[in-house]
Amino acid sequence: MKEGKIKYSVVVAVYNRPEEMDELLESISLQDFKDIEIVIVDDGSEKSSREISFKYSKNLKISYHFTENQGPALARNFGVSKSVGEWILFFDSDCTIPKNYFFEVEKFLKNNSIDFFGGPDMMDDSFSILQKSINFSMTSLLTTGGIRGNKRSIDKFLPRSFNMGIRRKDFDEVGGFSDIRQYGEDLDLSYKLIFSEKKSALIPDAKVFHKRRTTLLHFFNQMFKSGKGRHFLNLKYRNIFKPFHLFPTLFVIGIISIIILLIFNHMFFSSMISLIYLSYAFLIFIFSSLYNKNILIGVISVVTTFYQFIGYGLGYIFAVIRR
Repeated sequence: MKEGKIKYSVVVAVYNRPEEMDELLESISLQDFKDIEIVIVDDGSEKSSREISFKYSKNLKISYHFTENQGPALARNFGVSKSVGEWILFFDSDCTIPKNYFFEVEKFLKNNSIDFFGGPDMMDDSFSILQKSINFSMTSLLTTGGIRGNKRSIDKFLPRSFNMGIRRKDFDEVGGFSDIRQYGEDLDLSYKLIFSEKKSALIPDAKVFHKRRTTLLHFFNQMFKSGKGRHFLNLKYRNIFKPFHLFPTLFVIGIISIIILLIFNHMFFSSMISLIYLSYAFLIFIFSSLYNKNILIGVISVVTTFYQFIGYGLGYIFAVIRR
């Protein structure tokens, strides 16, 4: 197969998640758009996705590769080296895509001259209560998560690897993903492209269903690593720091302040700060309950939002101190 005969190469790095790989491949198999190949890189998994890949090989152009564990960044680079498409698309293994995904991408690319793009993540009705709560925490305007971009920010949007497309020649030009194992390799690639004067865009209708982590501990660890990754990126690239990057850290400092004030019996000041946190928690509860039409999800969204901020903030503080 010669380069150029395939429009889109979907590269997925997977680690011990064959069940998720099954769901992703099924969603891709339902696409009416067929000018696609899928390159699966099993990154040293003990639970192989080989059989799942072969299951869909009759209906999809799939190549499966098993490598020693090297982290998602290098695994994706390896996958790109085995691909032939004009555009490289990255999905996380815990994502599925709607039936119209590629048609939305095609329509946008025909009308806009860009070099790389991303799309929103959204919730599916089949998600568990915890997954819906995490989704709210990660995408709500009341938190620091979610999509920070719009149709007008065509040269500033920073795609993430759960839903990311890059013109192959531009991916090769910047050297692909950097050899980093900590979280932030996808933002690192976006920054490399931006600083190489490549144009990006958010494609609002190129959505994915993103399950994310399925336990609070996994979610906390993910946020902790993201906080460490943010400090790493701020050191690596000039002028990318934004004030909201510090919000989770200030959130953690506020909680520590409450504990210290209580220890030294400063009840008035500790009560004032606590009131701020309680008011914020109430806002999360109300908006999540209304959005999800479920009071229980509203309650758990408060928990997942606090996990998000505390994990991210502690990760950032840890990275600063370690530095």
